[in-house]
Amino acid sequence: MKGTMIRKAAVKDIRPIHALLQIYGERGELLARPLSELYDHVRDFYVYVTPEDGVVGCCALQFCWEDLAEIRSLAVHPDHLGSKIGTRLAETAIAEAMDFRIEKLFALTYRPDFFTRFEFEQVDRSLLPLKIWSDCMICVKFPDCDEIAMMREL
Repeated sequence: MKGTMIRKAAVKDIRPIHALLQIYGERGELLARPLSELYDHVRDFYVYVTPEDGVVGCCALQFCWEDLAEIRSLAVHPDHLGSKIGTRLAETAIAEAMDFRIEKLFALTYRPDFFTRFEFEQVDRSLLPLKIWSDCMICVKFPDCDEIAMMREL
């Protein structure tokens, strides 16, 4: 579709990203993030933009350690599901991780089948470094997290 693109997020995209994450956060399918945190991490985000609807998808790649990064906050507006937007965003994040020579990429998800398409495998959360648990400590689901940890060696 003409004018449709994936690009790095800009500050003006934070409110639409927040609204998108809220949809899935209210459903309990994704960890919603406060606006202040999204502004802090704007450089981590990619957005999928259409001329008609603006931001309809987002995905962040957050670096955790010298050899580890996380794909997080991957969401597509419900009106655009089935359009391969999530796939394209995930591929973009994976490519960026490879560009930075990251060795391991992980995601915490309720949709493990999505990530297996990209060669991620389910792992025990205890295999993830303690550094990532700082987000877990402030999560409303802590300590009863039911997300599935997925990992891929790059």
